[in-house]
Amino acid sequence: MIVVEGLRKRYGDVAAVRGVDFEIESGEVFGLVGPNGAGKTSTLKMLAGLVEPSDGSVQVNGLDPGDPEMRKRLGFLPEESPLYEEMTPRSYLEFFADLYDVPDAVADERIGSALDRLDLEVRDRPVGDFSKGMKRKVAIARSLVNDPDVLIYDEPASGLDPLTTNTVVEFTRELATRDKTILFSAHDLYHVESVCDRVAIMHEGQIPALGTLEEIREEHGDLEYRVYADVKVDGMVQEGDRFVTVVESMAEVESIRERAAAQDGSVIDIRTRESSLEDVFLEVTDQAARA
Repeated sequence: MIVVEGLRKRYGDVAAVRGVDFEIESGEVFGLVGPNGAGKTSTLKMLAGLVEPSDGSVQVNGLDPGDPEMRKRLGFLPEESPLYEEMTPRSYLEFFADLYDVPDAVADERIGSALDRLDLEVRDRPVGDFSKGMKRKVAIARSLVNDPDVLIYDEPASGLDPLTTNTVVEFTRELATRDKTILFSAHDLYHVESVCDRVAIMHEGQIPALGTLEEIREEHGDLEYRVYADVKVDGMVQEGDRFVTVVESMAEVESIRERAAAQDGSVIDIRTRESSLEDVFLEVTDQAARA
């Protein structure tokens, strides 16, 4: 579990993070999204114990991020994750397992299991010969060698092909079923929408929207009904052999149905469109910028 209260970070005169609060439960995938410069990376680094907060507090499973015991329970995947390219995946991961004092037999099982699930079959060639996607898989496996309770993933699928991306996203969801706490940050909002239980939208160091996707949509999104009828009702336009309009409430849909029936016609189709996370993201950040 992660508990963040009043977290702030300043770099000289620049306030990168300006008082954020959130909690992440065990078994939850929590998304942190925002435009470049929103303060996401600074927040992730403070949670990982790599950057000291200017104010506020962070607890990771009841421990301070700077506590060595916490480091043993954390898996961190930064957006840029250079590897020791002269090493093979196997030797590289064994090296990190040794740093965490993982017994050899346990390390072998964890390394093999992670690489199998990530579909990385090549394990005895230097990492420097690998594609970006293959290197990313090695980096993800590295985050798991100590069997951490908490995982912080910053752009885990950045720049990867669709097949590799799907593997990474599905694997992230599987990790949550093992009761791990996962903080997942990505620019591709489709991935966030598909894998996260709750999302915080960050803008200029603050969090103007936080909740489940349904809660955020209800507060900041739109719900539209595209209504088709076989007769023309006021406000409708012709589309092929039928007529269509877009309304925002079921009351308006019922009104169209009644008016169509008064002309001996009927509503023949209704299509619902909810705001995507991208739509909501743009609306929230635009509102925050204007405020």
